[in-house]
Amino acid sequence: MSKVIEAIDLKKCYRMGEIEVHALAGVSFDVEHGELLAVMGPSGSGKSTLMNILGCLDLPSAGEYVLDGERVSKLTDDELADIRNRKVGFVFQSFNLLARSDALANVSLPLRYAGLSKKQRNERSTEILASVGLEDRIHHKPPELSGGQQQRVAIARALVNHPSILMADEPTGNLDSKSGHEIMDLLHKLNDAGTTVIVVTHDPTIGSEAKRVIQLYDGIISDESRTG
Repeated sequence: MSKVIEAIDLKKCYRMGEIEVHALAGVSFDVEHGELLAVMGPSGSGKSTLMNILGCLDLPSAGEYVLDGERVSKLTDDELADIRNRKVGFVFQSFNLLARSDALANVSLPLRYAGLSKKQRNERSTEILASVGLEDRIHHKPPELSGGQQQRVAIARALVNHPSILMADEPTGNLDSKSGHEIMDLLHKLNDAGTTVIVVTHDPTIGSEAKRVIQLYDGIISDESRTG
């Protein structure tokens, strides 16, 4: 298997007045294509900072980050936005859907920036929505959908550009247990089909469903394990 992520001695330091906060203190690991990885740790452990760097939302203060063969660490803001749009799909706890737009319009939004025609956008978005079990909900708006269905729309939107990695930040945090299990089942199916999935969570139940777990504590990897 080839590497989709190479993180080498990643460090991130924030300055708050006279105080330096070391959010990441030297994190190194690889992710292979097709892995299902969970990044876990308590509040303040560096999970969100690491996700922002892996998702090309931020750059490390030091260290090297290679995403799908492209060196990210020294990119400009415009270059960072370009690689993020091409290679990363995001799923958030709060769904982040446009309330007045239907599922089809929400999913097709990233394709507008890719320059596809309306016909192409609608065809691909319909196909992706069908793949997450929402073929009969494409013209429903978020308030007309359950929490689990809204998260499926968010996952479809994250997948519509065929990203190298799907990053899910507490993807079941706003869902009841049944809907949460359904979303994890969907992530497993996507992973089984070849999608690389990284789940950031503090929930050990969700973490236990990953094939590999990285534990962060005080900005370093405190433990790493494989579950299968």
